[in-house]
Amino acid sequence: MALNVFDHDEYRPPVWKSYLYQLQQEAPHPRRLTCTCEVETRPKYYGREYHGMISREEADQSLSQAEGSYLIRESQRQPGTYTLALRFGNQTRNFRLYHDGKHFVGEKRFESIHDLVTDGLITLYIETKAAEYIAKMTINPIYEHVGYTTLNQEPTLKKLLPQSPEAPDGPLPVKEDGSAEERLTSLVRRATLRESDLAPKYEKIHNFKVHTFRGPHWCEYCANFMWGLIAQGVKCADCGLNVHKQCSKVVPNDCQPDLRHVKKVYSCDLTTLVKAHNTKRPMVVDMCIQEIEARGLQSEGLYRISGFSELIEDVKLHFDRDGEKADISSNAYEDLNIITGALKLYFRELPIPLITYDAYPHFVETGKITDTEKRLESLHEALKLLPPAHCETLRYLMGHLKRVTEYEKDNLMTSENLGIVFGPTLMRAPGLDAMMALNDIRYQRLVIETLIRNEDVLF
Repeated sequence: MALNVFDHDEYRPPVWKSYLYQLQQEAPHPRRLTCTCEVETRPKYYGREYHGMISREEADQSLSQAEGSYLIRESQRQPGTYTLALRFGNQTRNFRLYHDGKHFVGEKRFESIHDLVTDGLITLYIETKAAEYIAKMTINPIYEHVGYTTLNQEPTLKKLLPQSPEAPDGPLPVKEDGSAEERLTSLVRRATLRESDLAPKYEKIHNFKVHTFRGPHWCEYCANFMWGLIAQGVKCADCGLNVHKQCSKVVPNDCQPDLRHVKKVYSCDLTTLVKAHNTKRPMVVDMCIQEIEARGLQSEGLYRISGFSELIEDVKLHFDRDGEKADISSNAYEDLNIITGALKLYFRELPIPLITYDAYPHFVETGKITDTEKRLESLHEALKLLPPAHCETLRYLMGHLKRVTEYEKDNLMTSENLGIVFGPTLMRAPGLDAMMALNDIRYQRLVIETLIRNEDVLF
């Protein structure tokens, strides 16, 4: 449940759990066992920890003196391959070692062997000591108690927000300066938010990417420490949520993109954009359509005739830089075809098309139906497969194109002509199958044409 932002006395910062942080401090430190003689076959990316082609037994005997000690040896069974021998838990563990510019034994890649061993010892120690604890981390997470809504913009409240934790005992107070907002974690941000009645309730999955955190960080889902030297967890590229990789699998699909992370308008995921700007549809769609309709829909070849590509790119640049403050008036761009071109370019550059890849096959099959009533029924079902933000944007666009056809005697743009123009723009075949895309062109046209003609009954 989201907390009421005005109930200051009721808000309590989450208690960051320090058990795993303490374990990381206790983990054994790496001890490089250097080779006293020069090994001619030593690869240039290894140092004196390389001992050449020695057996497992020799490595085990050499490392038996100290926990955390390590060396690199060449495999006797497979010459030309290398093994990291590491002492942990009173036994020697052997890992196949790789190098592709960086050192790795698994997913993580390191600049140095020392860092790889440091991270490995931390991971081994924590996962050995706290296996049962880690398995239960996602039970009763702090995330469910904090809630997740939209960022409250009250400037007086931003000064009251706690800083992200930099110590195991909990969050530190913020300094009384203007930089507090930049230092907020997404978890603390959510704790001080409120629902807006005007905000569209679009569901969006988090865009998690593996991330290396500088300094101590705590998972914003389970409130446990994120251990390791690098790649300790994942971070949502759209809202900034920081969580363990295993926690990311159970985080709800409630990403609320933050404008500090969403840097552009074009080439941005549609749902991400509308949630970041708290709008029903992308502002570029609304603004372009409003400008086109304000100037009149009688222009011959509307949407068919292209404007100058340099000026269309200029409009794109202004939207990316200025957002809703971009000036696309006739004073800035006298040629209306530049605005129509900018709108078409927006749809072409969507990473996920307006009619999504997942829904694409269903729409194409709809285009193959010859019976009008059955095609409408199939199209109605296909529309349910679109994400809400995509469906709303498609509805708005089709309503606009229907109005364009009302002036077809002047602009010569029938629903069929508009289907030819917008079919490949709004529908793109999944993958890179050029032959499939070519075969589907007429069905794309039929789908868009049907949507335009029947927008009043389909949406």
